[in-house]
Amino acid sequence: MARHLITSALPYINGIKHLGNMVGSMLPADVYSRYLRQRGHDVLYICATDEHGTPAELAAKEQGLPVDVFCAQAHDAQKAVYDGFALAFDHFGRSSSQQNVEITQHFARRLRENGFIEERAIRQVYSPADGRFLPDRYVEGTCPHCGYDKARGDQCENCTRVLDPTDLIDPRSAISGSTELEVRETKHLFLLQSKLQHEVEEWVARHEEEWPQLAASIARKWLTEGLHDRAITRDLDWGVPVPADTWPELAAEGKVFYVWFDAPIEYIAATKEWADSAPDGETRDWKSWWYEADDTVRYTEFMAKDNVPFHTVMFPATQLGVREPWKKVDYVKAFNWLTYYGGKFSTSQKRGVFTDQALDILPADYWRYFLIANAPESDDASFTWEHFTATVNKDLADTLGNFVNRVLSFSKKRFGEEVPAGGEPGEAESRLGEEITSLLAEYESQMEALQFRKAAAALRALWSAGNSYLEEKAPWLEIKTDQDAAALTLRTAMNLIRLYAVVSEPFIPSTSAAMRQVFTLPGDTATWAGTEETRALTSVPAGTPFTVPPVLFAKLTDDDLEAYKERFGGEPQPA
Repeated sequence: MARHLITSALPYINGIKHLGNMVGSMLPADVYSRYLRQRGHDVLYICATDEHGTPAELAAKEQGLPVDVFCAQAHDAQKAVYDGFALAFDHFGRSSSQQNVEITQHFARRLRENGFIEERAIRQVYSPADGRFLPDRYVEGTCPHCGYDKARGDQCENCTRVLDPTDLIDPRSAISGSTELEVRETKHLFLLQSKLQHEVEEWVARHEEEWPQLAASIARKWLTEGLHDRAITRDLDWGVPVPADTWPELAAEGKVFYVWFDAPIEYIAATKEWADSAPDGETRDWKSWWYEADDTVRYTEFMAKDNVPFHTVMFPATQLGVREPWKKVDYVKAFNWLTYYGGKFSTSQKRGVFTDQALDILPADYWRYFLIANAPESDDASFTWEHFTATVNKDLADTLGNFVNRVLSFSKKRFGEEVPAGGEPGEAESRLGEEITSLLAEYESQMEALQFRKAAAALRALWSAGNSYLEEKAPWLEIKTDQDAAALTLRTAMNLIRLYAVVSEPFIPSTSAAMRQVFTLPGDTATWAGTEETRALTSVPAGTPFTVPPVLFAKLTDDDLEAYKERFGGEPQPA
């Protein structure tokens, strides 16, 4: 089986993420990783918190914490939420790790040796009151376009216009609030992306036909507009330091690498973190996943569309420039936005449903299924409480949950706590086996193609097939005239439950585990259902003890809907 390396875009350290962040990278990566593991592939799923940059320093200052302490606490808080969503990372690291410092500095040295990094003098805002140069986000003021008085020196959050610090009206330091700012000359390192333009174009051309249209079109747009040399250092206290052995003057000034230079390198560094954290007696070879791995590893990245340029153009340019055989992405799974009633989720303005709040309301599987079944793949998708409630009730509570409950409850009532024997399978069971086999093949095909909405539809069709079979056979009527026929129907339906438990695991892992525990099957190590099993539906033999689990999915009421809307709002608030 192939080796699959999977990464999802690193969540930024500031704050708990909203549902749009979850469905745009980490959750689909987890679903795909789980599926591949079940199919027998060797999978390594890597993620980490992205901890450097101005927002982290400002957030730490606001909370009165040293930035390293703030980031450590924020990392643990995010990890707790991801554990709650049952995201099965092989490693969830930190971009502030020593491994990332070492590998980022190595990349920078190699780029310099190969002529792709140079020092350049630029003019930058300086604050005498703070005694330092101010990165773009450390300068605040009034937007010249819309008049918003809290615009940052890189962008106005209100009107989204891209800005330079010198564009701001009445600029001030975000550190001290001082308005006595100057523009002085300083030096920074620039990555000469313009010299790598043709190499990046050739590399993208070899891959873009396989990528989703969204990822390919964004990469091509950036290349058509041309790659520009980019400053990759900043004047910050927190970040990967410029190595003193290579740039002593800049190191003495406290320069650190720009967060978007070191963050993608953290994918590699987090893999080394994974290896370095191996339990005693276990050896993990991190480098075989990344170095000279083109023929042995299939690398898939998951991200929202705003991250695509960095992963399809900028980071590949860095990797090409080091002139070493580091693994580059094979497939970029890009997502559009999930909106909240058509408006933006906003971490800073607390608009929309955040992942910790979601887990306070309902268990993770409700959210996992809804988000993947409505993933914003071909276009933006809108979260509404009406749609969420309807999906939970129809698909999870009625189609799957009710099927499991009524089959097991009815069988226990009529035949006791063991799977009944009944007669031999007939025409209806034969048709069902063929239908399930076909639907499972469709599900597998869509999962292999990373088409998550279509995969969810195929899974839903598998659940629906069980309900249709039950309605056709009507064991509650059969038992009145032919107990063996009713027993056969229930035994077949129980085999469907066990099948659903196995193949639903990528979407709803906790519920799948609960369904699997219904049956006492010694030595049951199956990770997937083969064609023969789906046709025969005999993996749970007669006489197998079973239990009736608690309700798998509670139906959501009109009162629930109104309570959710009252708490979070039924429409987006204006920015």
